[in-house]
Amino acid sequence: MNKPIKTLASILLIAMLALSSTTTNAQGCFKKIAAGYNHTVAIKTDGSLWAWGCNLGGLLGDGTNTDKSSPVQIGTDTNWANIVAGGSHTIALKTDGSLWAWGYNAEGQLGDGTNFNKKSPVRIATATNWATIAVGGNHTVALKTDGSLWAWGYNGKGQLGDGTTTDKNSPIQIGRATDWATIAAGQYHTVAIKKDGSLWAWGYNAQGQVGDGTNFNKVSPVKIGKATNWASTVVGYNHTVALKTDGSLWTWGNNEYGQLGDGSITTQRNHPMRVCAATNWVNIVAGGAHTVAMKKGGSLWSWGNNEYGQLGNGMNIGKNSPIKINKAINCAIISAGLAHTVALNADGSLWSWGRNVSGQLGTGDTINRYSPTAIACPTFNP
Repeated sequence: MNKPIKTLASILLIAMLALSSTTTNAQGCFKKIAAGYNHTVAIKTDGSLWAWGCNLGGLLGDGTNTDKSSPVQIGTDTNWANIVAGGSHTIALKTDGSLWAWGYNAEGQLGDGTNFNKKSPVRIATATNWATIAVGGNHTVALKTDGSLWAWGYNGKGQLGDGTTTDKNSPIQIGRATDWATIAAGQYHTVAIKKDGSLWAWGYNAQGQVGDGTNFNKVSPVKIGKATNWASTVVGYNHTVALKTDGSLWTWGNNEYGQLGDGSITTQRNHPMRVCAATNWVNIVAGGAHTVAMKKGGSLWSWGNNEYGQLGNGMNIGKNSPIKINKAINCAIISAGLAHTVALNADGSLWSWGRNVSGQLGTGDTINRYSPTAIACPTFNP
């Protein structure tokens, strides 16, 4: 977890950057968003890449280590296809299937064969068949178009799934299976779904976040239960959330702040437990200790830690069961960081709320927001 200490000079610098940024009032210009622990990245409809927030280790990719409180364009390429953000690094895919990374790299989480930080995007290997990516605190997992699973970075808890606890600074294939469909990564654990709908997990398990009914770490993928109707999964710092094909919502792992949403607090679960009776959930994200989910029709719901307003309900009081975010957002994509949340409207407009100490909300300041706040569409300012 990266929490840089603010000095008066850095605060003044952030304010100057905010004043010098150029924005327009265009409503819809984004197509992809991703929230890291304390930073946010996005891709505009023109394929350009933008970032803001904490820049420790160069994780924004703009060639500096300076935090940004407003969106800044990363390079001039316009062929970015997808983006994910973790605790200290960022990974992105281009339309040609190539993989790129930047940020902190002491554990090899960038996958470029070194352990040196990178302040600008660097290409990872030469493959052009990368399909899906996920990043945790300091590790990365990815799928190729052939359904194979790859991982690299910190492995002290077995989160890479290669049967060891040895870090890797280049992509290594995990097993020989080629039927992986989706992946998700938390601080120290990883969860994945196979094409047959079965659920698998591995890594740190002290709070039961792997979901296999135990609290022992797993260094290789283990199957979770017998169900084969899992549709999607996301991972928070130490909790896991998943949807089944019937639209039901399930959670397990750490529950210190009510982030499991089952109405309890501090009661951990080491296997999947259903949250409420609703069967119209369609999208989920998990933050450090909060969870946000979307129902059919685009309504947003949240629960868990709310110290910085990351639930978006206008308050800073935590909730241990789903509550509706009253702000009308016809949501298409949601993403959660350590203590902030971002949402992409169906019209391409961007909204954010929660902790803003590093400018991760993109509002041009470092003031926390307790309700969704619109982020103006940025334009390139060389």
